[in-house]
Amino acid sequence: MLGNFNYCNPTKLYFGDDSLKNLSTELEKYGENVVLIYGGGSIKKNGIYDEVVKILERNGKNITEISGVMPNPTLEKLYEGVEIARVANADLLLAVGGGSVCDYAKAVSVSVNCEEDPWEKYYLKFEEPTCETLPVGCVLTMVGTGSEMNAGSVITNHEQKLKIGHVFADEKIMPRFSILNPKYTMTLPHYQMVAGIYDIFNHICEQYFSGDDDNTTDYIAEGLMRSLIVSSRIANKDPKNYEARSNIMWTATWALNTLLKMGKSGDWEVHMLGQAVGAITNATHGMTLAAVSLPYYQHIMPYGLKKFKRFAENVWGVNAENKTDEQVAQEGLCEMEKWMKELGLAMNISELGANKQNIDDIAKATLILDGGYKTLTPEEVFEILKQSI
Repeated sequence: MLGNFNYCNPTKLYFGDDSLKNLSTELEKYGENVVLIYGGGSIKKNGIYDEVVKILERNGKNITEISGVMPNPTLEKLYEGVEIARVANADLLLAVGGGSVCDYAKAVSVSVNCEEDPWEKYYLKFEEPTCETLPVGCVLTMVGTGSEMNAGSVITNHEQKLKIGHVFADEKIMPRFSILNPKYTMTLPHYQMVAGIYDIFNHICEQYFSGDDDNTTDYIAEGLMRSLIVSSRIANKDPKNYEARSNIMWTATWALNTLLKMGKSGDWEVHMLGQAVGAITNATHGMTLAAVSLPYYQHIMPYGLKKFKRFAENVWGVNAENKTDEQVAQEGLCEMEKWMKELGLAMNISELGANKQNIDDIAKATLILDGGYKTLTPEEVFEILKQSI
């Protein structure tokens, strides 16, 4: 492994179908004012809300709620949550939901005691907190983002047509604890389940498709991808299969909890393209990634041919005998495409509500990064988006 790095991940995980029992243990560590953060109300329908509230009340907590956190949390919603948390004099932010709710809680955490505008400070200037932050805990109900064990937070500004993620450098922004019960994910609609699965897969790809050294991290990534492919096929046919759903949940956490970025530069251009699509269409995050991935990977494959060949052989089981490197790499992407279609993922941005007239706005909103095998030009971004229609 090349380079130098530090590794620290302080998030404590409680995993399994009895994991919520550990919430009381964690609540003892914080003050009496808890802000409960959740989304559109599904946790009230499936009973998770009642379970969590009973535990909070049993531990003598004062509960203030921030409800209605949307799948792509907006800047307006962030401002609202900051004010609620300030009035409540919050000691702990408890996010109950999927990655968007966890992301949102972290955005509130770094903003409550900050006098500067959080959008300007954190999402345009990418500065780090200079104020006291609030601790965050998570009860996860949807997998995909890995937000339960990382310091990332994505916020959408519809007025500026921007969707920007900030991965904070300070590990104190990571959730102090996360509760992962695979059964909580089983009430998700199929569309959300497979979108989350592809989000997981692409998180691994974004880190895998960088660097040319023999890196232990890449071997870990390949194992996670193979596991995810197997479990996704089982869950796609039998969404109630606990073993498959638990494997997916565990893979999601390790896909983006900073482990796979060790010794890697990381690409992340698929996410920049997908987030730009999401800013225009408000489409589900995992689906925006799926819709742009293959055109992007076809474009950069010649620049990272060695890794794409390895991907085909080690992840998709492509037989390289009597084939050129290009043929092997192409066959790997073909296998990936078959799997994506099998799951029912969006294969183009038209399915998500984008059209040719949107391409210019999406291209302008796409940040260009330089960690992968090819740093795109603005013209290349535009062309990839055209291929994604």
